[in-house]
Amino acid sequence: MPVLAIPFPVIDPVLVSIGPFAIRWYALAYIVGLVGGWLYARRLAATERLWGPLKRPTPADLDDLLVYVALGVVLGGRLGYVLFYDLKQYLEHPLDILAVWRGGMSFHGGFLGAVLGIFLLARSRKLSVLAMFDVAAAVAPIGLFLGRLANFVNGELWGRAAPDFPYAMVFPNGGPLPRHPSQLYEAFAEGLLLFVAVTIAVRLFGFRRPGLVSAVFAIGYALARTVCEFFREPDPQLGFLLGTKIAALGGGLTMGMLLCVPLFIAGVILLIAAASGRTRPRLTLERAAA
Repeated sequence: MPVLAIPFPVIDPVLVSIGPFAIRWYALAYIVGLVGGWLYARRLAATERLWGPLKRPTPADLDDLLVYVALGVVLGGRLGYVLFYDLKQYLEHPLDILAVWRGGMSFHGGFLGAVLGIFLLARSRKLSVLAMFDVAAAVAPIGLFLGRLANFVNGELWGRAAPDFPYAMVFPNGGPLPRHPSQLYEAFAEGLLLFVAVTIAVRLFGFRRPGLVSAVFAIGYALARTVCEFFREPDPQLGFLLGTKIAALGGGLTMGMLLCVPLFIAGVILLIAAASGRTRPRLTLERAAA
């Protein structure tokens, strides 16, 4: 083991336990991320200069949006993990699908679930669907940051073996070799850096060009996740896909990389459309005039 290898700071994944009732860091990360995003979204909705002529969501709209997004993230994230990452195992043990406290959530599945929830709410309230996507994109990195920290606390989704990397960690369930703390890389890239990127987009353009902030989020996440995948150990039941080998980095194409391709392409298309003004509605009305 390298002299500077860092022991994993073992943290009990259960924050508080009272009899059969337990509060886990993993669940707390989801709750705090959703509530923190909801509070920030209310602040963005209250800032009139960001919206121009677009109809702004009311506090009641955002209260309901929290429920829609929470259901979409949890149900979509779990279903996405089952379908994309371990379908065979869950077909053999279908009751395990309900054991969400053991981990096993897919960002891409949660993303699609949240998109569906936002779409349904925006259409029912006659709000701009793309503008509501933008609000969600502006706050989503908060949850991503906390979620990756929870992955680290759980000692899951660790990085690839890096015996020569001086600041690698030996994870309790990751074997004897030091590994990249890839959860922390993802918290930094998909959380902090992405939050800075979407915040700059909000400050410069607000939501007056519907879809632009969402495009920045989609492109930024796809790039950040793809880079981090080079340091993250692939799921053992999947390994590397398509036999692709990248000798310089000792790996290949992973499921995470593959799922980021359509997300990146959609982001580029949306960015071009939003920047050219094609996503602006021809006529927008304030709520008071509705």
